[in-house]
Formats: sequence, structure tokens, C-alpha cells
Amino acid sequence: MGAGREVAVFGAYGHTGRFVVAELCERGYVPLLLGRDQDKLLALARTRPGLETRQAAVDDPASLDRALHGATAVVNCAGPFASTAAALVAAALRAGIPYVDVAAEIEANLDTFRHFAAPARAAGIAVVPAMAFFGGLGDLLVTTVLDDAAAADEVHIAYGLSSWRPTPGTRASGAVSARRRGDRRVRYTGGQLEYHDDALPSLEWPFPAPLGRQRVIGDFTMADVVTVPSHLTVPRVRTYMAATAAADLSAADASAPTPVDERGRSAQTFVVDVLVRAGGTHRRLAATGQDIYAISAPLAVEAVDRILTGRTRAVGVASAGAMFDAPDFLAALSPCLSLHVPSEPAPVGLGPGSSRPR
Repeated sequence: MGAGREVAVFGAYGHTGRFVVAELCERGYVPLLLGRDQDKLLALARTRPGLETRQAAVDDPASLDRALHGATAVVNCAGPFASTAAALVAAALRAGIPYVDVAAEIEANLDTFRHFAAPARAAGIAVVPAMAFFGGLGDLLVTTVLDDAAAADEVHIAYGLSSWRPTPGTRASGAVSARRRGDRRVRYTGGQLEYHDDALPSLEWPFPAPLGRQRVIGDFTMADVVTVPSHLTVPRVRTYMAATAAADLSAADASAPTPVDERGRSAQTFVVDVLVRAGGTHRRLAATGQDIYAISAPLAVEAVDRILTGRTRAVGVASAGAMFDAPDFLAALSPCLSLHVPSEPAPVGLGPGSSRPR
């Protein structure tokens, strides 16, 4: 390990940040531990001897510039991203280094595309928002299913979580997003985001093993409604969440994830099942794994590695599916992610002609 391998991790002491730090170390990078709380940085450094800490705050651009000095890339793991993303992207552009984040906030991801597309492209710097379980993984699966096609009639992404113990960061980010949209709900239809107060529908979704058939909440909208349409012509993108996981998320007494293995992962398992309708045909692809927070680390670090080694397909602000070779990217995650083509019939009532896959 040495020069040229230093990757800054902002929010390094957070739940997902710790997974990212560990993943970087395993892959031969040298994480620079960045964050707002010096005491938490030092506590993390005691568990990672030899790593440097750099205190920085998003409302202090000079501190961010100092913190990113000598870094080859930055991974932003600190939410709410409505507060951190713009400042970190701007600092990365000043430093001339790529930026990756794990934001699941719809509005924060939209802001990154809207405000930084032109300056990032002009600077020739890669900026990849939502490079995580929500937003990134679904986009990679959809792009893989489409097999280089640039358009589809409908995209459906169903999240089958065995449980969901949200981190404090997840709760804080969700609260910020809710305030930004005036507590309205959001969906992507007719080629645009639509804010509404309609009750959310429910239906059964035939997830592949190990989850099986589950009741899901429809229009439980996640960051995929930003990432997928950012590079694919799709008039309708719908996301679904297992009803039990949605109930866990909203429970007043929900506890944070509890580690059950040496990597710090929780016992939570997930299935992400993608159904794409294009030209009268249906295609499906599902991914299974363990711990939605832990899987965000290999997603983000693989993105950093591909950017730094020139394995990209775009410049400026781009989602995972636009920036990378999606099938190859997913194949690289095989140690922690399994892919399946579900054999079960597709759910009925998803849209025109969607009663059965062909």
C-alpha cells in the first residue's frame, strides 16, 4: 500500500462507512478517515492502526479541501445527503478527484444530477451518486436485463427484505426527504416524478428463494426512480417493498442492525427482483445477499476501483448502469451477491400486458 491508493471516506465512523473502510483495506487501498466528529474518528482509528484521520465539516469548504488533499477519490457515506452531497461533490471537483456516494435520498440524488452534470463533465471527473443497495444495485440489474437496449416500457423493482432494522442515518435521511416533499409520496410515471397523497397499493410478489411469495407495498419509491431514468428511456419505474420490512422501518421502537458475523453483518437477507417489460416481452433478474448496508460497501468500492483503473463508460455525473459495464460489474460482486433468473410467473396487474412473462 502506498501513494496513489488513498481513498477518502467521509462519514467513516458511520454504520455504512465502517463497511466501506473495511472493504477498501481488504482491496489494498488506504482509507483516509474523514468526518465531522473528531472523537468518533479517533475511536475508529484505534481499531484501524496506521490510518489517518482528518476532521472536516460540510459548511467549511477549506476543511474539506484539506481533508481531500492527496486523496485519489472520495466516498461519501454521511447522511443526510441533502446536507452533505453538494459540499462533497464541489470539494471533489476542486480537488480533481472522482466522487461516489451511497445516498438513498431521492431529492439529494436529483440535486447531484441537476447541479453538477455540467461542471463534472467539463472537468472530466466521474461523479456517481446512489452507488449502493438502493439506487445502484437495481440500476445495474435493470441495465443488465436490457442487454445494451436503451429503452423499456416499464421497470419494476421489488425489494424483498427479511427484516429492516434501520440505522439512525437511515431514519435521519428519511425525515429530511419527507420534509422536502411536504410529507407527500412520490412515484415515477409518464416519464417524470409525480408527488401525491394517494394510499399505497399492496400485492403479492413471487420472490425467488429464500424469501418466496410475500406481500409487498407498491409505490414504495426508492432511488431507482432517479438512477434508472437518468440513462434509460423508461416512462414508468415502480419499486416495491416487502410489507414486513416496511412495518419494521416505521416501527417506533425499531432498533439498529445487530452484527452476527465477523464482518459485522446483520442476519438480514435480501432479494432484489427486477422485472422489465419492453416491446411486449418480459425479462426478470434477481439478486440475493445478506445485509443491505454491508452490500453497499463492495458496490461503492468496486465503483471506485473501476473509475481509478479507467473501466468506465461515461464522464461527469452518471448512475451505476451508465458509468459501468453492468453485467461485468455484477459478476465482480459474486463473492457477496448471487444472481438468479426467477422461474415463477410475474405478478399480475403491474401494467399493460404484464400478466405473464414471456
